[in-house]
Amino acid sequence: MGMASAALLPPVDVWLLVRERPAPLQGATRELADALAALHGPRFAVWHTDEFVFGFHEGRLILRTLGGADVPAPKVVCVRQIPGSMRHDREVTLLRHLERMGATLLNPLDAQLVCRNKIWQFQELALAGLPVPHTLSYATAPLEGVVRTPRLDTPCVVKTVSGFKGEQVFLAPDTQLLHGVAGALAQETPHLFQEYVPHSHGRDLRLIVVDGEPVAAAVRTSRNGGLTSNIAQGGAAALCLGRYPEAEDLAVRAARAVGLAISGVDLLFASEDTFTVCEVNAVPGWRPQMTAVTPAITDCIGRRLTAWTRAE
Repeated sequence: MGMASAALLPPVDVWLLVRERPAPLQGATRELADALAALHGPRFAVWHTDEFVFGFHEGRLILRTLGGADVPAPKVVCVRQIPGSMRHDREVTLLRHLERMGATLLNPLDAQLVCRNKIWQFQELALAGLPVPHTLSYATAPLEGVVRTPRLDTPCVVKTVSGFKGEQVFLAPDTQLLHGVAGALAQETPHLFQEYVPHSHGRDLRLIVVDGEPVAAAVRTSRNGGLTSNIAQGGAAALCLGRYPEAEDLAVRAARAVGLAISGVDLLFASEDTFTVCEVNAVPGWRPQMTAVTPAITDCIGRRLTAWTRAE
């Protein structure tokens, strides 16, 4: 393939990398993009993951637009691609390419890979000694066989290992229901079977942690009495930063255990003042009322820029 000389786009310090078009910038991502544009001006850019080709030429890694212009790697990339929707041969490869070109990713790719699989993150959380619900999953065993294992207790929460926004989650009250639905569950993605925490039914505690500091918290509650309380599923949120200091400490430790600089940590209420980790998110959303989150993230990016510049 011929490699004719191409135009070189001007260098940019900070990227916001979002999923493929036509996904619009909205909510927290739009708020963050506006703040970064105001801070960095022409040294900031928003890119979609489907706007590039990448590869190698004369012994160096290259990145180009679909129009053929060479794109210098930025210093810092803030990733707003939900890890659960990433594919190894597509988005993950692009992020790895950017890291190998010298860009600092927020969050680091290894941490995002851990968080895109709920079992992977539970492995790290459990090894760090943090409270997590009793959980079982499987590799290639037939799902019908898994639900017959003698140590699979019910009721239990069933979810896919790569689900997000509270999707593909349900409460199985007994083994009879599990046996009945096993054949209907998608086989291409493993499921996990998790201890039901009744005190937390229909509610959880979401905390946003940035560089080891809790900057926002909200109790999320289901509006219809259902199991999940995610805002994407219609849940309501009541801000509560500072009300649960033990939970905030647990969230900081959970983010550290999986290697995230920017995280959304979801905790379940084991009682009114004790908690267990439900999951850790590498690309958290936040409510408009959580006014401290965007400044905390822009400061986090600023610290990475300073470190990058000192290393030059």
